[in-house]
Amino acid sequence: MSINILGLNCAYHESSVALIRGNKVIAAIEEERLNRVKHAKSALTGNPNEIPLQAMNLCLEMGNLLLSDIDIIAFSFNPLKRLHNNLKLDEQVQEGEWGTAAGEQKFYKKLIGIPEQIRALGFNGQFMWVDHCVAHAASAYYPSPFTDATVISIDGIGEYESVTISAAREGKLFSMKEISYPNSLGLLWEKVAQFMGMSEYDACKVMSLASFGNPERFIGHFQRFVQIKPDGFTMDIDVCRFRSNDFSTFESLFGLPALQDRSAITSDYMDLAAALQQITTDILLALTHYAAQINPSKNLCLAGGVALNCVANTAIFEQGPFDNIYIQPAANDAGTALGAALHAYHNIFYGEKCASFEANDTYLGPEYSESEVLATLGLFDVVYERADNIADEVAALIASGKVVGWFQGRMEFGPRALGNRSLLADPRDPDMVKRMNLLVKHREDHRPFCPSVLKEDAKEWFEIKKDADSAHYMLMAYPVNQEQRTRIPAVVHVDGTSRIQLVSKTTNAKYHALISAFKKLTGVPLLLNTSFNDREPIVCSPEDALKTFLRTKIDFLVIDNFIVRKKNAMPAQSKNSEVADLITAS
Repeated sequence: MSINILGLNCAYHESSVALIRGNKVIAAIEEERLNRVKHAKSALTGNPNEIPLQAMNLCLEMGNLLLSDIDIIAFSFNPLKRLHNNLKLDEQVQEGEWGTAAGEQKFYKKLIGIPEQIRALGFNGQFMWVDHCVAHAASAYYPSPFTDATVISIDGIGEYESVTISAAREGKLFSMKEISYPNSLGLLWEKVAQFMGMSEYDACKVMSLASFGNPERFIGHFQRFVQIKPDGFTMDIDVCRFRSNDFSTFESLFGLPALQDRSAITSDYMDLAAALQQITTDILLALTHYAAQINPSKNLCLAGGVALNCVANTAIFEQGPFDNIYIQPAANDAGTALGAALHAYHNIFYGEKCASFEANDTYLGPEYSESEVLATLGLFDVVYERADNIADEVAALIASGKVVGWFQGRMEFGPRALGNRSLLADPRDPDMVKRMNLLVKHREDHRPFCPSVLKEDAKEWFEIKKDADSAHYMLMAYPVNQEQRTRIPAVVHVDGTSRIQLVSKTTNAKYHALISAFKKLTGVPLLLNTSFNDREPIVCSPEDALKTFLRTKIDFLVIDNFIVRKKNAMPAQSKNSEVADLITAS
């Protein structure tokens, strides 16, 4: 039996769509890559019905389908479960927002009308509500290589839960433990980010700041309102006040003022971030030990936004009770579109775990033909030529100090650029971090850059105690071997670690060839790799790539086998003197 299933996520943010056609995952795409709005939309009580139409239409196009051909739409949230839970209301919050009766009712009414909205677009099949935590768990278990596993989903909030522990056996998931709001690590990270003058989406910035701080100063303060239990953890909502913009309890507890601007961050806030990272790691270690007690599997699967914390991931795997780990590359809410579709499929075809669902990579987005690339190049005032040996020529550019936009094949699904929509540079250059942050990425100096390393050479450069497949997706952080640190300063964080991407010939042959060519030139089997963007979503199309290339100090753009440069660009063999002068001056 052939079946077409769309997975849909838009209840909160990271709106996304995934398509299963027959027994294959055809596509999974985040709406932000198409509408060019970070996270696609804000998470508001009044907009959960903003359907990611561009991602939906592109998935259908990639599957050569119409919406009327879809048999099932699986939505990664269950409004009935949310309504019946009667979440505790918060009198401090403005009426109509999260945590008020009016806000919850508005949220429910918008959600419950989604099936009718989609039917008006031509959908005639079955609409299925999937519990948010189930969608997260399914997104981690079904693409994993495991038949049995313990699955932990941990994020901000689903319908009401923030953590679920499930047992997975022979294609089925069985819930074993839930931890509910207000006990939420995800919301705690959002609150601390806002306390530091950032947005609720800036947990990654807080995590990078943590490496500069000392956790001992504030760990006791966190322990006053966060309690680690044998089977989980609890938080004092009167201190956290997650649904309001009131930071007075944090100001009183930590003895620090809430910041209006993240540029005012000092070492005090770095210490605070370090303590948050420490208590997060402690909680996750306790959770994994508890999960191993209630389910005897040696395999661990993780999903949810907190599963993007590479520092904690490495700790719970290397210090924890599990032998194997798989983390969904799109662990945030975007991955729930894929999870909802996989849940629907496996509930119909129980026991028939399709080979294509065992993810060897996360390149599930669109790709562009040579004719499409050439047509787009013709619209811009650039110079380009086809390379005879793209790996050797681009490796030489990078080795000479150039920053290269690398645009190849299918776009990645998830928040990490993994060699198809990447900016690449020489990890040996000690000035490269400053150059990239100031003139290309336009972001804070404390933000680190990650290395893509040949899988076969990784252990010569990094201290990897237990092999983790998730290291292919920049989801693990490892200490750099002491004798190698001075050779690759641009990808060594202040704490001596790197969040690495293992690159194998089987999953990305062209990227593997490029890094191999760089190794042949320099003796270094890795490249600095960061997402191809500039304060915007990662580029999706050749047009996006060219626009970002032309408005930044990226030196060269490589699309497929074409090397693109700006008119009047400096010769490849010389470094940008403007950048060198700026670095010297700063």
